[in-house]
Amino acid sequence: MSSYQTAIEAMEQMLDAEQSILEQFNKKTYRTSFDSMYQRYLPAFDAIEELYHNVREPEEMLANMAKAITGSAQTQLDGIRKKNAREAAMMNLNMQMAVYVYPAILHYKGDSSVRFSEVLQREWKEAFPKSNVQAAELEYIEKGFHKKFCYITTAVCRTQQRGDNCYELNLLRDYRDGYLAERENGEELIRRYYDVAPTIVRHIDERENSGEIYQQIWDSYLEPCIHMIEKGKNEDCLVLYTRMVDDLQEQYFRL
Repeated sequence: MSSYQTAIEAMEQMLDAEQSILEQFNKKTYRTSFDSMYQRYLPAFDAIEELYHNVREPEEMLANMAKAITGSAQTQLDGIRKKNAREAAMMNLNMQMAVYVYPAILHYKGDSSVRFSEVLQREWKEAFPKSNVQAAELEYIEKGFHKKFCYITTAVCRTQQRGDNCYELNLLRDYRDGYLAERENGEELIRRYYDVAPTIVRHIDERENSGEIYQQIWDSYLEPCIHMIEKGKNEDCLVLYTRMVDDLQEQYFRL
């Protein structure tokens, strides 16, 4: 089998073969599941690296590899008719890309790795315009387990000169890792938050009045949520926290 065929077939199978891997996306099992997945695709990354150095048009080759991945995702979505199920599947695909596919490509650390991730981001955005998944390295994802991916809360606390381990942040992190994660559909809510929150924060940061916006988020959502958790009103906090994500996505999640 040629290097090209080895690589293209692996890229076509990557997302389809890893559908169940998101169940292992937690602090205890993520690194083991990532390492196992990475070893399965290491021959394909070797083939891509070889092709990158030897083909006449390396950019076209990388684009074809990226299209094999996006094409597989599109095929999966085309088989789903119900809107809600399709949206859930898209969320899972974005999550797979964010925490397994991109980190695996960048973990290879070949001459082709960074460029391949850039081409893949371009092709993914073209195929799925509403997606804003960004490439991140394995170390960033692992570090996120310690920060619990509290992007919006961290951004707000930063503007108020509150430390990364401040009381408020730790309270909300414990709430998400405990009460929310253990609820039915809790993991799905966390995945959705992970998909949209970094983009929301980036777009708020681009505004001249970002400090005022973060203060409004604190006053309207986060501080009331904190008081609810302190009083044991976890369900009330979930309702308000979900509304916060919905409201901020509508206002600041530009496509």
